[in-house]
Amino acid sequence: MKKIITTFGIFALTATLFIGSASAKSSEVIEFWNGNKTQVRQQYERQLLQAVLEASVKKHGNFTVNEDTQNLTNSEESAVFSDQRADVFVTVAGNPKLKSKDKILVARPLMQGLLGHRLLIVRKQDLPLFADIQTEKAFKELSIGIPEGWADASLFRHNGYNVVEGGTFDDIFDLLAAKEFDYVALGANEIEQAFESRAAKYEMFSIEPTTLLYYPFALVFYVHPDKPELANRLRDGLKAIDENGVAQRLFEQATGDLIERLGLPDRKLFRLQNPLLPKQLQNYRSPLAEQSDE
Repeated sequence: MKKIITTFGIFALTATLFIGSASAKSSEVIEFWNGNKTQVRQQYERQLLQAVLEASVKKHGNFTVNEDTQNLTNSEESAVFSDQRADVFVTVAGNPKLKSKDKILVARPLMQGLLGHRLLIVRKQDLPLFADIQTEKAFKELSIGIPEGWADASLFRHNGYNVVEGGTFDDIFDLLAAKEFDYVALGANEIEQAFESRAAKYEMFSIEPTTLLYYPFALVFYVHPDKPELANRLRDGLKAIDENGVAQRLFEQATGDLIERLGLPDRKLFRLQNPLLPKQLQNYRSPLAEQSDE
């Protein structure tokens, strides 16, 4: 598959060609893989990395980022640091594809854990069924469809859910239409775009309005094992943008009124455990989940 590479650097507000002077020659060149995700996540993670690197220029110097947005197979993703030559990418903490791989975890969760707030896409004819469900036991009698290789599959199985795993993200709505399973669960931050770009064309699906599944599902930076200096730079930059408010501003730009629009606080809530979390994040919980308990 042909790679699509976009380059950006210091002071760029969007992904664009970095044009520098002599200082560009000493810039740190960072290979950033940003594939296998929705466009809304790609944009947020691109802007976040940009902000993190800009916040660390004084201590760590200038930078140039080569962004690769190609989609990879499961085996290719597991070799993202070796065969694909990436320096950094964003994925869920504890991604099983990286389990046996050398890597550096930057254990500062991104996007306030919103990806772990899962909403459902269901067949319209089944909306009354989901609205009537009030217990976890009843919910587990239904089946969830998950693309092959997604970390969610082992997580849902660990919690006793009925999982049908197979196909790709492109296949999943064909399978839902064929009644191979009862629902698909996607992060609240990406479900609307996924629905519009992939599910709406079937005219038989709906975003289910009453149910929220929650599990601690942190997005994090993983860094090439030979790049500890880059990992330290990301830690410094993340701390800086947390303190100066840039991280919150980027989150609000990415989500807008999503939490209210999708009615997250008003939905019936089913909580799941996440056995995939690495030891550094065993006690992680989304601040949004904390707010919903207040």
